[in-house]
Amino acid sequence: MHAEESDRTSTGPSRRGVIRTAALASATAAVTGLGPARAAFAGNGPRGGRIDTHHHALPPAMRRWAVDHGLLPPEGGPRWGDWDLSKTLDTMDAVGMQAGVASAPAPPTAFRDRELAVAGTRVFNESLADLVRDHPTRFGFFAYLPLLHVDVALKEAAYALDELGADGVLMMDNADGRYLGDPAFEPLFAELDRRGAVVFTHPVGLADARPVPGIEEWVADFMLDTTRTALSLIAAGTLDRYKRLSVILSHAGGFLPYIGGRVEHAGRQGEGPSPEAFRRAVRRFYYDTATPASPYSTPTLLAAAGHGRLLFGTDWPQVLAPEVALATETLDRDPALNGKAHAAVNRGNALRLLPTLAKRLGA
Repeated sequence: MHAEESDRTSTGPSRRGVIRTAALASATAAVTGLGPARAAFAGNGPRGGRIDTHHHALPPAMRRWAVDHGLLPPEGGPRWGDWDLSKTLDTMDAVGMQAGVASAPAPPTAFRDRELAVAGTRVFNESLADLVRDHPTRFGFFAYLPLLHVDVALKEAAYALDELGADGVLMMDNADGRYLGDPAFEPLFAELDRRGAVVFTHPVGLADARPVPGIEEWVADFMLDTTRTALSLIAAGTLDRYKRLSVILSHAGGFLPYIGGRVEHAGRQGEGPSPEAFRRAVRRFYYDTATPASPYSTPTLLAAAGHGRLLFGTDWPQVLAPEVALATETLDRDPALNGKAHAAVNRGNALRLLPTLAKRLGA
């Protein structure tokens, strides 16, 4: 029996899960032209389907450890903390997703204690590696690195990439207010560059921001967090020094492409990185489509970087299944993307960027 088949035969989907999957599949097929044969995959995963590079997971062992150490409440908490394999596969199948590259975006301050960082990071990464081992054609993973302890992060990167088969590493956008261009992270980037590694960046929130009443921080603060870390990397010259490094910016790069003219204006006045450095970096970064990629933002992103730097992303399960289906539908209908661009964004770019995943998928 293939691992994908065992995803469902061991426990079987619930009746509610079947109904939810069928409803999502029908809605997706109606607007994307995937049709019933491609929309209902019975849990096996579509060969040639989408690859989600912004995909969160919290396997049981990781969740138990997080609850035991007070990082998550026993009930409630963030949506990504309410992860379930069966629901995940339902959602993946409904939108024609073959694989998700799983990550666990814990804030670095959760691992301020060094011993906790050593133990917790290992639990996180081994849990995700087990998920990939059990379901090799459905998942990859980005290994979590504890940025408040760079020496620990270096050891864990080596272990995850060499022993666990990680597809890359996850670095939160800032660690206690230090953005990724900070000199403290230079040894880590040097080692990751030596390995030609992929870095997936994820917002954690602004260290010194006051919330806007009635507005969740992910709406704008997370976007600025990503923009800040991108500008930090550009100003520090990190991408120019480390040319084998690949960096994915979450959420279509935050505000970065949109404010390109303003950044170049600052550079011409000596108040920021040079316009040339900015343009080089914008074309070097990768960008996932997890909101806000949409007809509002896609033209700007394409003008800045081209479709060869865009990666399909959903932010599941922080983004719930109906919104995943709607976002995927919106992406499929985006008039700025032609058929060639859609194929690259949905799958081709990820296969090129993540060769270990491509090998597991037989692509």
